[in-house]
Formats: sequence, structure tokens, C-alpha cells
Amino acid sequence: MIRKKDSPVKIKALSVVAPWGTRIAQGLKTLEIRSWRPDSVPMERLLIVENSRRLTHAGDIDPDGRAVAVVRIGDIHKWTREEAVAACSTFEPGWLAWTIEQVQAIAHPFPVVAARRIYELDIKDDLLPSNPV
Repeated sequence: MIRKKDSPVKIKALSVVAPWGTRIAQGLKTLEIRSWRPDSVPMERLLIVENSRRLTHAGDIDPDGRAVAVVRIGDIHKWTREEAVAACSTFEPGWLAWTIEQVQAIAHPFPVVAARRIYELDIKDDLLPSNPV
């Protein structure tokens, strides 16, 4: 089956508070630090959504998110002090480091809803990077 370029596709998404989503899209932030582990790793074609505030409670959303990149999460491991620069953060023990790989910046970031944890969005295919890494 051939998909029309402007037809919606389902994509998994992760919200990241500004300016860290942009730093991921620029290739400057190569680790995402979280307290939890997703259901499966690696995660292919994960949409990075930048939003303006932390979403800390179940059901929290931010309608003002914007899609900034598509990435691959390669592995998840215990975060170490030596990785603070790659995470663009100050080290705190007890967190997990998600390795960000194959970053494809979105040339024209577009509005989407930001939500907690990993969530799914329907996005027009022509808005996403066309060349999977």
C-alpha cells in the first residue's frame, strides 16, 4: 500500500522542556535524563516535542508544544557524573540516561500537544523528516 505524503502517521513522542528540545535537535544534548524506563529499547523514530513547562502529574498536557526532531533512543543506563555535559544538566545520582542517536531536526517545527511519558500522535507524514537515518 502506498501512503499519501500528507496522510497522518502514528508516531511515538516524548515531551522535553525548553530549551532542551532545541538542544536535542541541534545535536548538543545527547542524553535525556529520566527517572523511568520506557517499555522497550531501542526506540526508533521518537518525536521530540519541546514545551514550556514540566508535566509532573498523570494526565498533564501542554497544548503549546512543538515538534522539533525525530530521534532514536539507543540504550538506557544508570547516569554517571561524567555524562553531565552530554545531558546539559547538573549531575544527581539515581537517574537514568537515555542515549539519543540519529537526530533528524525538523526544518520547520510545528505545533503539537505535549504530554507525560511516551505518548502517541497522528502527524501528517510530510511534516516529518523524509530521510530516515
